[in-house]
Amino acid sequence: SALGLSWHGVLLAAALYAVRMFALTAGVHRYFSHRAFKTSRWVQFLLAFAGGMAVMRSALWWASLHRQHHRSSDAEGDPHSPRQGFLWSHFLWFMARENQATRYDLVKDFEEYPELAWLDRREWVPILVLIGICFAIDGFPGWVWGANVSSVLLCHFTFSINSFSHVFGTQRYEARDDSRNSLVIALVSFGEGWHNNHHSLPWRARLGEGPWQIDITWCGIRILEGLRLVWDVRR
Repeated sequence: SALGLSWHGVLLAAALYAVRMFALTAGVHRYFSHRAFKTSRWVQFLLAFAGGMAVMRSALWWASLHRQHHRSSDAEGDPHSPRQGFLWSHFLWFMARENQATRYDLVKDFEEYPELAWLDRREWVPILVLIGICFAIDGFPGWVWGANVSSVLLCHFTFSINSFSHVFGTQRYEARDDSRNSLVIALVSFGEGWHNNHHSLPWRARLGEGPWQIDITWCGIRILEGLRLVWDVRR
């Protein structure tokens, strides 16, 4: 059938999952939220645009809410703590009215770039580009697998860092919050599951510690560093 399981549909979904997860983890999270490395203005824009294709709002919005999360993790003011309910931390916070506005006061270092402000006002543009790519590659099945199946998995595995990684797992470092490390979450989120490590030193570009804590995003950042597309990587 037109929507049946096919290898090209699965490959398209996997490829778009990988590209957008890396844009979220390396770009929107480690770069825009924590300034874990430096890069050029055009790479900065590409990371923001690809992150916008993940259907999780703009880079400025994402970074502002994440910086608010670190300011008050699992305390009053945290936009998505499981202490307010597991489902709230997983996805209900994302739809709540109080979390819809970008906190420009928390992203003044990026608000000055007009192209990033433009993306923040037009969040639908990267999503339309995603849909166009999927239709161009494989028509309607491409839209189903590439834009829908892939995006649903991407969103839930990303949201799991806010929910599962504050409830299940181990704590290597003493923290004032409930952040935990999880290999399973790390694998599906390209290293973000080493969440307790992250909360101990939020600014570092590598979340996994040692060869057994797999951090796919860190490998990607090292490649970009070797290509001189990013520099001053904070270790």
